[in-house]
Amino acid sequence: MIMDRIALIVSIIGALNWGSIGLFQFDVVAWIFGGQDTTLARVIYTVVALAGIWCISLLFRERDEVVETSHTR
Repeated sequence: MIMDRIALIVSIIGALNWGSIGLFQFDVVAWIFGGQDTTLARVIYTVVALAGIWCISLLFRERDEVVETSHTR
């Protein structure tokens, strides 16, 4: 499903941002959008959180359903 892929990509981007914060104390999102408190940065943080929540559903899906969906292209 396309939403699964989008959510996974956004979650990976968010994880990389958290990695840069942990390793280098550098917030890429805040740097790009002018600080953590800007509206656009907050929207990005919210989208990443929603993508992470969506990815939780991937943990509870049957394996056959995931494989079946990938072969229907």
